[in-house]
Amino acid sequence: MIVLLLALGSSLAYGCADFLGGLGARKAHVLRTVMIAAPASFMVELLLWPVLGASFSTGALGWGAASGVASAAAFVLLYRTLAIGPMNVLSPVTALVSAMLPVGVGLLQGEHLAVAGLVGLPLALVAVVLVSAGHGGGSTRPSRTALLLAFGAGAAIALQLIFLHQAPSDSGVAPLITGRAISSAITLAAAGAMYRRLGSKRPAYAMSAAAGILDSVANLLFLLASRSGDLAVVAVIVALYPAGTVLLARTVLAERIHRGQIVGLGTAAVAVGLLALT
Repeated sequence: MIVLLLALGSSLAYGCADFLGGLGARKAHVLRTVMIAAPASFMVELLLWPVLGASFSTGALGWGAASGVASAAAFVLLYRTLAIGPMNVLSPVTALVSAMLPVGVGLLQGEHLAVAGLVGLPLALVAVVLVSAGHGGGSTRPSRTALLLAFGAGAAIALQLIFLHQAPSDSGVAPLITGRAISSAITLAAAGAMYRRLGSKRPAYAMSAAAGILDSVANLLFLLASRSGDLAVVAVIVALYPAGTVLLARTVLAERIHRGQIVGLGTAAVAVGLLALT
C-alpha cells in the first residue's frame, strides 16, 4: 500500500508540474520557463541530500547521468510533438509508450503479478489513453513525423524512469542530483544558444519555480516507490499523471472534462484498486 501511495503521489506531482509549466509557458518562451524551473528543481534535490543521503558510486553517477540525458530529450521531443499536433491523438500515444516500456522491462526482469495485477495493469493502460486524450482533433490524422516524435517522447520519458530504477538502491538521492545537473546543463545550454529567439517576455517566476519543485518531488516519490515495489506497477500508475493535469485545468481554468476523460478517471480508479491487491 505504501508503494501504491508513493506512485500515486508521484503521478499527481508530475501532473501538477505539467499544469504549472504549461501555464508558465503561455506567458513566455518555454525555455525561459525552464531557466527558472531547472535551478529550482536542482536546489530541492540538493536540500534533500543531507536528509536522505547520497552515495555517488559509479552506478549512481552513470544511471543518474543517463536519466538526465533522457529527461532533456523528453522535454525537447514532447514539446515539439505537441506543437505539431493534433494533441488529442499524440498525447495518448506519448503517455502509453511511457507506460508500456517500463512495464515490459519490469516483466523481463522477472517481476510477477497476481491475478488482480494482471487485470489492473491493462486497465491502467487503457485509463492512461482515455485520460490523456483531449477533444477537438476531429478526424485530423497526425503526420508520420509527428507520430515518430510522439513515440520518441514517450520512449525518452520511459527511459528516464527505467534508468532511475536501475540506479543502486543504497545510493540515496545521488541519481536524482546527477540527473538533474545533467538535464539542467543541457536545457540551459540550449536556452543560451537560442537566447535571441526567446523574446523579451518575462516568465512567470513563481509558477515556473513551483513546476520545477514539483517535478523534483515527483522524481523522488517515483524513485522511492520503484525501490520498494515492482517497476511494472509503479510506472503504469505514474503514467496516469494526465489525470492531475485534467483535474487542475477543470478547477483552475474551468476547462471542460470530456466524457472519455471521465470514463478514463473511473477506469483509473478501478485499476489502482486492483493493483493495490497485488
